[in-house]
Parts: sequence; C-alpha cells; structure tokens
Amino acid sequence: MTMAAGVGLAGAANLAGDAPRKVTAGVRELEGLLGESVSKSTERMPALFVGHGSPMNAIETNEYSTTWRKIGAELPHPRAILCISAHWLTRGDIRITAMEHPKTIHDFGGFPQELFDAQYPAPGSPELASETQKIAQPKHILLDDEWGFDHGTWSVLKQMYPNADIPVVQLSLDYQLPPALHLEFAKSLAGLREKGVMIIGSGNVVHNLRAIKWDGGPNYPWADEFDKWVEKNLVDHDDNALAGFQKLGDIAKLAHPTYDHYLPLLYSIAVRNPKDEMRFFNEGVSMGSVSMRSVIYQ
Repeated sequence: MTMAAGVGLAGAANLAGDAPRKVTAGVRELEGLLGESVSKSTERMPALFVGHGSPMNAIETNEYSTTWRKIGAELPHPRAILCISAHWLTRGDIRITAMEHPKTIHDFGGFPQELFDAQYPAPGSPELASETQKIAQPKHILLDDEWGFDHGTWSVLKQMYPNADIPVVQLSLDYQLPPALHLEFAKSLAGLREKGVMIIGSGNVVHNLRAIKWDGGPNYPWADEFDKWVEKNLVDHDDNALAGFQKLGDIAKLAHPTYDHYLPLLYSIAVRNPKDEMRFFNEGVSMGSVSMRSVIYQ
C-alpha cells in the first residue's frame, strides 16, 4: 500500500525472517534491458546521491540548481535513470514505476503557481522496471502503474536533464525495512550501472523541517555535526556505520525526526563500485537544518 511521505511516520519496524544475503546481478540476468543494446559493452554509469531540498530548486536559478545543470552536462549520458526518492514511501512492499508515461506529481503545498504548472514529461521504461524486478534480492519488487515522478525525482532531473528525453523509473522505499536491510537490498541493483543505467538517490543528509530557520541565521550545531559525521564515513567507505546512524542517539533524531530523507543515501553507497572515485558537491547546510551535501560515484 502506498503512503504519502511525511504522514504518520512512526519509525521502522524490524523485519523478521532470514538474515539478508549478498547478491550481485549477473550479465545474463540483465540481458534484454532497454532492448538489444544492453548486451553490448556499456560504460559504467555514475551513481549519485542528491540533496534535493526545497521544491523551488526545480524552477529557480540558485547555487544548487546551477550545480545540478553543470553536473548533468558533464556526466556521461545514461540510457535510463533509476531514482530512489524520499517522497515515495510504501509499507511492507517495494514498488517501481512501470508505465510508459509517468505523471508529474506535485506533492507539496504553499508554493507559487509556477511550481504547480511545472511538468517533467520524461518517458518511463517498462523494460527497465521488469529487469529491476528480476534482479532485486532478497525483496520482491511490485510493478506499479499509479505513482509517477514525485518532486524528489523531477525537481532534480528538470535541472540536470531539462530536455526530459531520458527514460526514468522510480523505486519506492519500504519504510518497514530497517536501514541495514535497505543497504543490503540496494546492493542487488548495482549491476544496472554496468548496463547504462544511472542510479540516483534523492533525499537530504540532514532533514528537519520543524527546525528550519526561515529568516536565516547560523546552522544548528547538531546539523553541522551530523553532516560532518556522514562526510567522514562516506570518505572512509564505512557503510555499516552509515546504515547504523541511529546509534548516534539524539543527534540522529534531531537530524532526522523521520528518516525517509536519509534512506536514499544508502542506495547510492550500496551500488558503489570499488573502482569509483567519489566527489562531493553542493556541500553545506541550508536554512539551519537541511543539508544539501551530495555525492557522485564515478
């Protein structure tokens, strides 16, 4: 059952059952993805985590959106994009958009009409949705024909790829899964990068809307501390520490009263390749309590 982000989130329940197992997608399982061209040699696509922040970044020219445009122009052109957004939460299942023409979802309120008029008419990819379903382990993915692109996806892609000519599918987050199982599940998707698919996690390293300083002012010390803790563990490639962020206690709770915006980060690090170089962009905390720190693995 699909659940709107930010509504009735009370924390994730531990998942009973067998311990997660590590799975690597094989080339044979990926044949047929996006047509016959998949079987050919393909440049490995980058994996990104993007701090998306305010929906207004979709239509404004500012330091964040300008960087998104620059990165979109610099990175190799993907055959398709798989996006994991903080704004599509499900409970007890994982879904992937499987329609040919996903709708643009305006999942926010109180913004100018210009933002509600904005559309991102990128095509979907039923083929990529089906292939992602086949390789996903140990959780099964359900094909979905109702969702579309929420603003965690389209606000970023509208700036990165304004022509909307790259097929995009969006994967939901099962909010009942504990973070460590999100990390393990996401590892099974890594092989998609070898077949021309860019994987993007979209959320925020720090995300506490209740504490936003609308009129400016210094960052909260806990926001800076958590952001720097994430930075250090990304540099150290300490995935277990990042998945166990709740062990930080009060700082973690302040940085993420609900951790929907943190989970997409785990998907980006899970599909990292040992040969990748990592670089940060849009570093810094906005409005005191929203970290825009973003990372590319390439």
